[in-house]
Amino acid sequence: MTDDEPGRRLVSQLRALTVELDLLGGEFARRHGLHPTDVRALIVLVEAERAGQAISAGQLAGRLGLDSSTVTALVDRMERLGHVRRERDTGDRRRVLLALEDRADELGRSFFGPLIGEAVTALSAFTPAEVAAVDRFLHVMRQAVATTRQPDEPGR
Repeated sequence: MTDDEPGRRLVSQLRALTVELDLLGGEFARRHGLHPTDVRALIVLVEAERAGQAISAGQLAGRLGLDSSTVTALVDRMERLGHVRRERDTGDRRRVLLALEDRADELGRSFFGPLIGEAVTALSAFTPAEVAAVDRFLHVMRQAVATTRQPDEPGR
């Protein structure tokens, strides 16, 4: 495959976009006294909330590839900062779920809102078929990364 092939160019664009988004997330973390992993956790929690899913600390650990002690420290830190709260699951009182505080949502909207607005405006220039193709492409790329990424072997 050469660098001028469309597939190679798209992968290069994804890498560049990933770097830009990582830098933006890092800036958000610095401004609000968060660790970059905290930002990833907030993203997971926002997406779960939007999907109407309740998420436990154990599920958060699995989605972020963290062990239980690390995610406990992360949740403790985010709780102290007023970004999340622990709630008992009404269906199973033994289970503790994580919920976003309004403060976390407000911070996210104030910081990332302009980017979201720019992205929505940029996509308005695309036809519905083009948006569908972009959506499909991003879904396939996300699945490719998830398939390629291997969790650590047990005991390592």
